[in-house]
Amino acid sequence: MHVGRLPLLLTAALLCSLAQAEEPQPTAPTAEIAPALEDAPAAPAPASDALVAQLDQLKRQLEDSERQRSELNNRLEAASGERENAQLARLRQENQRLKLQLKEAQASQAPRLLSEQQTWFAVGGGVALLSLFTGLIARGGRRQRRQWIN
Repeated sequence: MHVGRLPLLLTAALLCSLAQAEEPQPTAPTAEIAPALEDAPAAPAPASDALVAQLDQLKRQLEDSERQRSELNNRLEAASGERENAQLARLRQENQRLKLQLKEAQASQAPRLLSEQQTWFAVGGGVALLSLFTGLIARGGRRQRRQWIN
């Protein structure tokens, strides 16, 4: 069934491509239009001169505007650079001042005699000595003989 349709489709495709219409080619102006163009008044020439003059004026204005813009950009960059330099100098000065304050604060602080660990060690030793003396006092002056071996 499908074999019979293939030649029919190919024939239809060939006929469609042959039947396509061509667009007409544009032709040159006829002899009637050419004399009409030659007889046209010269009014557009002064208008085009005015347009050319206006175009030149606009180009000059554009150049001036571009020059002013670049000049203002240069000023802006210079001003921002100066502002950044001033801020950098101020920050450096403040940093030096804070370092000096830190050194003074560290120098004025009295050094600790003992660290926290040493303090707790001393407290523990004191408690041990106190308990030893308390035990000796509680025992009394009497001596008892103890025999460890029977």
